[in-house]
Amino acid sequence: MPAVTVDDLLTLDPVTPPAADSVERRVRSVTSAPGGFEGEGFPVRRAFAGVDPALLDPFIHMDQMGEVDYAAGEPKGTLWHPHRGFETVTYLIDGEFEHRDSEGGGGMLRPGDTQWMTAGSGLLHIERPPEHVVAAGGLFHGVQLWVNLPAAEKMVAPRYQHLAGDGTTLVRSADGGAIVRVIAGSLGDHDGPGSTRTPITYAHATLAPGSELAVPWQPDHNALVYVLAGQGTVGTEGAAVRTGQLAVLGAGDHLVVRADEAQDGPADAHDVLLLGGRPIREPIAWHGPFVMNTRDELVQAFEDFEAGRLGVIPADELHRQS
Repeated sequence: MPAVTVDDLLTLDPVTPPAADSVERRVRSVTSAPGGFEGEGFPVRRAFAGVDPALLDPFIHMDQMGEVDYAAGEPKGTLWHPHRGFETVTYLIDGEFEHRDSEGGGGMLRPGDTQWMTAGSGLLHIERPPEHVVAAGGLFHGVQLWVNLPAAEKMVAPRYQHLAGDGTTLVRSADGGAIVRVIAGSLGDHDGPGSTRTPITYAHATLAPGSELAVPWQPDHNALVYVLAGQGTVGTEGAAVRTGQLAVLGAGDHLVVRADEAQDGPADAHDVLLLGGRPIREPIAWHGPFVMNTRDELVQAFEDFEAGRLGVIPADELHRQS
């Protein structure tokens, strides 16, 4: 489950080092994600469960999907469903996943790819394994992140972005012990390709056993470190973190992640997501697939969905569901 594989890490640009007078962020909390099921029954870890929403802002929700090795006939996805008022960001690590929506967006996700769907004023969409993957089974692993939109942009026109894995920005730690895929936002001088309406940074780092990664971080953004695999430490106090745990960091100008010398279990490296964004600091009314600012807006979203105003399932999909 590496961020990417290259023949020689030292051919990549090093990540911009923190300034000499930069303040390292401390750890405010470490929480463990409970397990659950989503869609038609695929297993997930609820990464943000139990965390104060004010510390997550502008993020709403995140699921680690899998890691699961399906037998033939077992792979699952979602049914057609609506969204309004935020963005879904689906990053695929292993397997294949197909996306389609009522606005004409869609594509096939393969390892390293990201789909960025701005639901905005509302649409219908579906995410599922392609038929050949259902028939054969195989390894599936990914992450879906929900990014809030400010009130002024909740009703923007829907948009879909496909970010191919080989088009994302790759950097390394100074000693070559860690590699980072920058999906959106920036790490120092290095920008990711994702076009964001809400200012965020989203990166996947793979650290070899015993290595350390120090990256500059926007002072006006929050900072989250979620462990996809392996174990290590984070923050000035070296708080221990392992697979399925989320560390929320406090104020500062940079963050540091370290991988333990020994990686227990199936992981042979320490894989983490680095997340941060500029807090929106607006009221949130969230229920099911809609994230709005007021209860009245939430009620309107459900009424619009029931009235068919969030789009229709494409005609060629109807027979596939029957």
